[in-house]
Amino acid sequence: MPNDPNSDSYLIGVLGAGAMGRGIAQVAAAGGMRVRLFDANPDAVQDAHKFIGNMFNRAAERGRMTTDEAAAALSRVEPADSMQGFADCDTVVEAIIENLEIKHKVLADLEGIIREDAIIASNTSSLSVTTIASGCKHPSRVAGFHFFNPVPLMPLVEVIAGVLTEEWVCEALMTIGRRMTREPVRVNDAPGFLVNQVGRGFNIEAAHMVQEGISDTVSIDRIMREGAGFRMGPFQLMDLTGLDVTHPATVLIYQQAFDEPRFRPAMMMEARTKAGRLGRKTGAGFYEYEDGKAVELAEAPAPAYDGRAIWVSNAEPEGRAIVVEALKEVGANLDEGSVPGLDSVILVTPIGDDATTCAVDQGLDAKRTIAVDTLIGFERRRTLMTTPITDPAFRDAAHGALSTADVPATVVRDGPGFVAQRIIAMICNVGCSVAQLGVAAPGDIDKAVTLGLNYPYGPLTFGDRIGADKILRILEAIHGLYRDPRYRPNPWLIRRAKLGVSLLTPNN
Repeated sequence: MPNDPNSDSYLIGVLGAGAMGRGIAQVAAAGGMRVRLFDANPDAVQDAHKFIGNMFNRAAERGRMTTDEAAAALSRVEPADSMQGFADCDTVVEAIIENLEIKHKVLADLEGIIREDAIIASNTSSLSVTTIASGCKHPSRVAGFHFFNPVPLMPLVEVIAGVLTEEWVCEALMTIGRRMTREPVRVNDAPGFLVNQVGRGFNIEAAHMVQEGISDTVSIDRIMREGAGFRMGPFQLMDLTGLDVTHPATVLIYQQAFDEPRFRPAMMMEARTKAGRLGRKTGAGFYEYEDGKAVELAEAPAPAYDGRAIWVSNAEPEGRAIVVEALKEVGANLDEGSVPGLDSVILVTPIGDDATTCAVDQGLDAKRTIAVDTLIGFERRRTLMTTPITDPAFRDAAHGALSTADVPATVVRDGPGFVAQRIIAMICNVGCSVAQLGVAAPGDIDKAVTLGLNYPYGPLTFGDRIGADKILRILEAIHGLYRDPRYRPNPWLIRRAKLGVSLLTPNN
């Protein structure tokens, strides 16, 4: 019989003493469990033990634990000289290199050492748990146990069931995760599991927009950070993580999903990876770095509003009302005719459509037309979008009128869904796909994404706040223009938008 994971004597083995392994060992010991730590490099084990001790001492200095508690926690971490030290472990967490061949070899050796009722938990972030387990004699006791870096600061852990994983294994890991003071979330094996799947909607979509010439990296980061409310823009995040980490994981998820278009990598990411523009770790990525800090050029001031008349389309009444109110606040010259005057700036407020489509469908002069995103971020940072033939004078007039000292505006080139609409719709759609495929429960999807990625909302809640019907409109507009299955709406989204219910509504 396997030991009770609530037991005071429960023994966790940690295989690998790198950044992830030492973090897992730290939170396990802090949670009252005994830990045995091994790495093929003996120096790594000693360094990790010292590092963990320093972390506990720092916690004591800051009043998060007493000195006695810190000493007791460190005493529960035992360095091991070989994998034989795992012989009496109840669970062994593998935290080694993301290489399937190496994992198979190491786990085969491990199975010859540990008890038959001991759990093998892999901290893999991108490899299939089922495939990892396929090299084991007892695949039913193998599961994923995916922590996020840095482990002590990131509260989430994904508990991933492979095809053959037995239920008691996942239940035990859920208990162990809670003892480590992590928030465990149950996930079924899938490419990228839960969090890394949803994360593709953020960074890949941004990269595709830069590749298409819609906007530049800094502008997209500003829109997503200041307008949409993310802590970091997608390119800031990729620089922090390192493109040598982000891009290979993206490629692997795409391949494991049999070339699912939603996960298709952007070519620019491959090129930049090969060029060595990996991010902060190399001093240059999407940003340049000096002393570890990104050098971001100051934003150019908006042009002065020249006073010309501005006409706002009523095709989207809610959007029109928002823009008209903002223009009145700055004393802009409003053209309130039923059709725009011959020299008026023309503003449209599309949901999903690009500026060209709006101008053509509404019979407007595309040379004077500028689209304004009123759906996301209008009160914090405004996004304006031109047609390919918008006259710069009309563009500048709109830019000047809608920029204030408190609310700046960014101008982008024509593309369906602006920037924030497109990225958030993709995040939401991937989250709906995760729900539809039964990878995780709806509530767990949102919990995992907010804890693991620090997004302002989970993908399903994001959709609810904007409106599932509007997310569906955005995706249908993008799909209609590009004819790319990457943007096809997921049935989970379509059905709930039609029914007018929350995207968090589970299937009965």
